Amino acid sequence: MPIVRKSLLQLVFSGAYMQRWNDKHRTMTLTEIDKQAHKMMVAWMLFHENSRSMPPEDRLALGNRIVEGGIFEYLYRLVITDIKPPIFYQIRANPAHYRQLTDWVLAELEPRVRSMGEAFWSRLCEYLAVPEADEPARRILDAAHVYASGWEHQLIKPANPWDDELIDIETSFRQGLEKAVDLRGVPQLISGLFGEKKTPLGHFAQICGQLRFQTRWSQTPRIPETSVLGHLFIMACYAYFLSLSVDACSARRQNNFFAGLFHDLPELLTRDIISPVKKSVQRIGDLIKEYENSELDRRILTPLRQAGYVSLADRLSYFLGLAVGSEFFETIIMDRHTRKIDPEQLQSDYNSDDFDPKDGALLKVADSLSAFLEAYTAIRNGIASNHLQQALWRIRNQYSSVTLFGQVHIGTLLADFD
Repeated sequence: MPIVRKSLLQLVFSGAYMQRWNDKHRTMTLTEIDKQAHKMMVAWMLFHENSRSMPPEDRLALGNRIVEGGIFEYLYRLVITDIKPPIFYQIRANPAHYRQLTDWVLAELEPRVRSMGEAFWSRLCEYLAVPEADEPARRILDAAHVYASGWEHQLIKPANPWDDELIDIETSFRQGLEKAVDLRGVPQLISGLFGEKKTPLGHFAQICGQLRFQTRWSQTPRIPETSVLGHLFIMACYAYFLSLSVDACSARRQNNFFAGLFHDLPELLTRDIISPVKKSVQRIGDLIKEYENSELDRRILTPLRQAGYVSLADRLSYFLGLAVGSEFFETIIMDRHTRKIDPEQLQSDYNSDDFDPKDGALLKVADSLSAFLEAYTAIRNGIASNHLQQALWRIRNQYSSVTLFGQVHIGTLLADFD
């Protein structure tokens, strides 16, 4: 059975330390974890648009390939952190050199990742063994990677007017996206990124990227700081690992990843309001939720629907739990309608691709684990504020006896963090 361990959680979180574009002048810190979140959001959008006509089984397989491919590529990137992209591309072009590098990467990853089971480890090794492949999942991930990097490039470009290298970098990004122009959605992304035209998909992708501007735990200093965007990717990975650990079906695993990836999207419209404020008075929490949903509909969902992307908006609504009142409720789709169910029902009766299931309590655990790692790491790095100490105590106390479907004991997992 796949087992989520402390070392894996910390490995995923370590992307918050990795700074990008650190040889350029930047007006803000750009981290690997933020870039990965933006990349996977764009990958989901491209996946949705390019799989609408596929049979359900093929579409599900493609989605899972994209989710795991994104995770595998991120884990690889964490290990080769000091190798600049131009050098890595030269290594990748030489099969013998790439194989040597990959063997070393796998040796570094194995102690932390192999606990997720032999099947997961085998898929990881198989995926990383081939640096490039002309298959839909990799093409979508490559296009999303180029877009997310290009978005960052546009952010730092005005601050580096003297840097001739940025001209060549922008050209490479344009060419990278143009190679994928046959994918639905890519032309709109190109127009929105480089043509400065407000296309519906380009606008949505831009909005997702802006979540990196919002700092988590803004009331207390932390090392490292994390943004709302980075938190989303961390939580999505945790949700996927927990899903594997409870033997969730393929659709459920995929839905949990993407639901985690988008669950704080409304905070772009209201900012990251800390839990004590939301929970201080019930009516305040309700008002915040009402405002978030109203702004989400006005600025994101309605523009997508008006532009003809109805199914994209509907899918996003499903991940956010709009039909049932919260993203942290268990849901299935039956007779084309979203239904809220009990957690135990989900595990016992509806853990099947046919019901398109999505967890609620499991997502909340993943969200709390991400917050726990943020607080724990900051304290270990010497920032011992009351806010962080209280957060650790609260999460430990809340989950001390919580077990996910009798298979994953969260209190035991947290106890490993001494």
